[in-house]
Amino acid sequence: MIPTKLTSYIHQHQAFLRHEDTPTAFLHRCLEVIDHREGHIHAFVALDREGAELAAVASSARWKSGSPLSPVDGMPVGIKDVIETATMPTGQGSAQFSGTRTGRDAAAVLALREAGAIILGKTVTTEFAATHPGETRNPCDLERTPGGSSSGSAAAVSAGMLPAALGTQVVGSIIRPASYCGVYGYKPSFGALNRGGSNDQLSQSCLGVLGASLDDICAVAAEIALRVGGDPGYPALHLTKEANVRPTTLAVLNFAAPTDVGHAERAAFAVLCKRLQDCGLRVIDRDSDPDLERLEQALLNVFTETRRIVTWESVWPLREYAGSPNPRLSADTLARVQGGLSMTPADYLAALTQRNSVRTLSNEVLGAYDAVISLAATCVAPIGITSTGNPRQNVAASYLSAPVVSLPVMHVDGLPLGLQVMACPGNDSALFNIAYYLESLLKT
Repeated sequence: MIPTKLTSYIHQHQAFLRHEDTPTAFLHRCLEVIDHREGHIHAFVALDREGAELAAVASSARWKSGSPLSPVDGMPVGIKDVIETATMPTGQGSAQFSGTRTGRDAAAVLALREAGAIILGKTVTTEFAATHPGETRNPCDLERTPGGSSSGSAAAVSAGMLPAALGTQVVGSIIRPASYCGVYGYKPSFGALNRGGSNDQLSQSCLGVLGASLDDICAVAAEIALRVGGDPGYPALHLTKEANVRPTTLAVLNFAAPTDVGHAERAAFAVLCKRLQDCGLRVIDRDSDPDLERLEQALLNVFTETRRIVTWESVWPLREYAGSPNPRLSADTLARVQGGLSMTPADYLAALTQRNSVRTLSNEVLGAYDAVISLAATCVAPIGITSTGNPRQNVAASYLSAPVVSLPVMHVDGLPLGLQVMACPGNDSALFNIAYYLESLLKT
């Protein structure tokens, strides 16, 4: 097992202002870690070292003069390789698009540049942010998967190569890698962060952030929302940090079948729940609230329902390439396109109707609770890199369009395991305040 050390940028601000550190020196430390570990981890598909150096020098001058553009001014950031960048290719994890240059920045990348952040590299994604994995390995144990589809983003942060990286999630592509790699992960309410220029425009897809601390992911998300807003037709993310926010009642939901969840992982979560109760919080599960049991039953098939929706929505972007004489697509992708072609508009409408029904029920039931807590993954990162792991603990938040954070506050056999904290859609600011409070209790 290889020890990892998360590298927060936000926590260096005072050192910058006291002239004890600079963004240039911070960048050089990140590059040293990349040079030392990237050959084993394979977190990146591209690096823009020259552009990063120039941006760091400019940022250092701003901090020296006491006039940074934003809290993320000078922060080295990784960009998942389904998100467009003007200075680097966007290959989408696919041989079909390897080396493709669009010549433009995605909305989130543009926002980060305007905030002074350093766009250091493109991080490995599974093919089209789906199931077919790349070569990235988990920094906590190189024999294990980092999860996916935001594989490289989670691994780079976990290894100390970056303080933050952008990811996307349709099923569990931010929260599960965050849990496996022991970093912080945030998937916002649907539409709260602008996805323009991100090549995964599915109806459950969200742009999100993986980072070395809650402060890092909060700052990155806030700067994106401030400058480019949310998706068209959706209110932009608005985060307000409030002191002394203390939740009183937390719901516990189990999203995976008991046989899918490891025994040691269940035990670790039970211990965590007991700690919260000992601190005076009410932690309620299905045994104490029939409405939670009803909601759990309604959520049993959301993974299957999500696959139906995603299968239909994936046909148009990929059909042309799948139908070529020699498609440069994985067997997984070809099978998904064929599955979509076998569906009808009526099938898709039925799946959307079912999703809307479950969302309505969820909002009714969970309105009585401050937040929902659960395991962020069914187990610690599995051995092997041919699969990105079981996403069933994560898919409910995506299906419900709910905001969710993963906190790296548990360990099993020396490996990280995240606590998944979920709120009702639109309650992202409250979610962060609750996450800060829970972390303060559980990190002590």
